[in-house]
Parts: sequence; C-alpha cells; structure tokens
Amino acid sequence: MTRSSDELHGITLLGSQNVSYRTEYAPEVLEAFDNKHPGNDYFVKFICPEFTSLCPMTGQPDFATIYIRYIPAEKMVESKSLKLYLFSFRNHGDFHEDCVNIIMKDLIALMQPKYIEVYGEFTPRGGIAIHPFANYGRPGTEFEQLAKTRLFAHDARA
Repeated sequence: MTRSSDELHGITLLGSQNVSYRTEYAPEVLEAFDNKHPGNDYFVKFICPEFTSLCPMTGQPDFATIYIRYIPAEKMVESKSLKLYLFSFRNHGDFHEDCVNIIMKDLIALMQPKYIEVYGEFTPRGGIAIHPFANYGRPGTEFEQLAKTRLFAHDARA
C-alpha cells in the first residue's frame, strides 16, 4: 500500500537535505501523517538513546534514553521530525520529570493518540539515577483505564 502525495502533504523534513538541527526547544518541528489503520489497536515504539538536556540549576548536561510507546488514533508522528524535536532539548534547561511530561504533552497535542507513555532512563549523576514515567489514555475510553493500570504497575519491582 503506497501513499498518495495528498497523504504526504505536510511532511517536509523526511528526505530533505536542508534540515536545521535546532538546539532550543522547538515543538513546532513535529509533523504527523494519517494512520491508515485507525481501527486497529497497536503499539508504536520509539527508542531514543541519545537524548540530552541541561540541568536548570547547574547547566550541566543530562543524558537519557527516552522510550515512547503509543497506540495511534487518526494521526502518527513522523520519525525524522521526532528526532529533530528531541534534539531541540539539547540546550533546554529543565528537570528530568519536566522533560518527560513535556514530550508526552507535545505528542498528545500533535496526534491525539488513544494511549501514550513516555519513559526517561536518565544516566546517574551524583550517584542517583532518575527514571520518570508519564502516560495518558484518552478519557472515557478503555485506554483511560489502560493508562491507570500501566502507571500503577510501572516498575513495580522497585
């Protein structure tokens, strides 16, 4: 199944050789495309092992692997735009928990997914590792309950 040019309208970064890597927070670089299978419930998972941001107090870099899992509805995030968006956190000063929640909220605004979760596995600094987890399930649907179940069960071994 191929996509028509109408279906690809608005996808400007994929295949472009003139891409600018923004180093300040830039949610406007996110792009979405139509999900051809909105009636199917399935997970899409991204693993981003080179995420960096800055400590808002010291300015020191923080490094993380960011895991994004979502069940799409009508729209899906285009992966190159996601890469550029995550890169834009490079000089963004915020706490780990804030970064994870910002990423989740920006992706909700872009796609309106049925379900989404964002997990940050930040490398230890000062002997402490921080691993924030944020999720969302569309209110009034079975995905709202899924969000609660996954939140309460997340990292239950600790």
